[in-house]
Amino acid sequence: MISAPDFCDLLADRGFSLASGVPCSHFGGPIAHLSNRPGAYVPAPNEGSALAVAAGAALGGRRAYVMLQNSGLGNLINPLTSLVMTYRLPILTFTSLRGWPDPATDEPQHAVMGPATPGLLDSVDTPHYTLYAEDGTEEFAAILAKAEQDLAAQRAPFVLVERGAIGKAAATGAAPAEGLEAAEAIRVVTAAVPEAAVVATTGYTGRDAFAVADAPGNFYMQGSMGHASSLGLGVALTHPERTVVVLDGDGALLMHLGALSMIGHAAPGNLIHVVLDNRVHESTGGQATTSATTSFPQAALAAGYASAAACDTRDTLRSAMESARAAPGPHLISVTTLPRTGAIPPRATNALSPLDIRDRFQDSLQQ
Repeated sequence: MISAPDFCDLLADRGFSLASGVPCSHFGGPIAHLSNRPGAYVPAPNEGSALAVAAGAALGGRRAYVMLQNSGLGNLINPLTSLVMTYRLPILTFTSLRGWPDPATDEPQHAVMGPATPGLLDSVDTPHYTLYAEDGTEEFAAILAKAEQDLAAQRAPFVLVERGAIGKAAATGAAPAEGLEAAEAIRVVTAAVPEAAVVATTGYTGRDAFAVADAPGNFYMQGSMGHASSLGLGVALTHPERTVVVLDGDGALLMHLGALSMIGHAAPGNLIHVVLDNRVHESTGGQATTSATTSFPQAALAAGYASAAACDTRDTLRSAMESARAAPGPHLISVTTLPRTGAIPPRATNALSPLDIRDRFQDSLQQ
């Protein structure tokens, strides 16, 4: 294992002065370390944006690198092949190896991408190296030396990072000091519309929903971060007779913020979009999102939602849900939530297979 400061310092010694990325627990240490240095790290909404930031820095003559989870590698392929490789921009990318080498040791959403990651990079002729958990600074320096040769040839090498290869550091996310517990917010929302079909985003939101408000009409997303609202839109348009509630997160919504415009344009009257905003990527270690400078209600109204509200208490949330239920939507309700404390509930797939979740949700929709 290499420590987070050593990881960042070895890169800084080679002239890398800017990093961007989307959090993965594998990179929690470097992100926390860089976040204490103003201007050293740009928290990106998605992997493609992170690579584009690094591309812009490269065009400007600055050395930059990217950190991301391999489950989001698909978001990176378009700018990798059509921007970075087309213009031969020398950018170094670090990708975690979730679901590798044995998918059974990780979460279900990594079962496909984990083993496929090296081959996917091979398919687009991208050089890659692997940093193993037992490697130290000497091995990492050797990998960087090889990557430097690729960068000098105007290529975009990847370093695949095994779990445990980089040490941790304390996160610096600015979570709210006041608000609702996420689980309590979910209880209030689901109690207000017990007949609703519920789509819960990936991460701790889905875990909390399964723990405190499980029902056959709940669909728990495994991975596919940022797509809960789009999935909910598809359900709402297919079943206009059924109220559909999306339980979203701030980091997830920011990842594909354009979905707000799509939903506003489609104008499903039966959709209630609830965003639990704690300003951090909590399931990957508490790295800050950029929601502190974004108004989700204002964005939703500008995108064409019928109404939008901000809540930070049970009473205001309950009132907002009653108003949303009484009038055609789509409606957005942004709820300020607190960091989770105590034990984190298990994910739904500890008790149900993905196909179980699918089948009972579909059966519920037909009733």
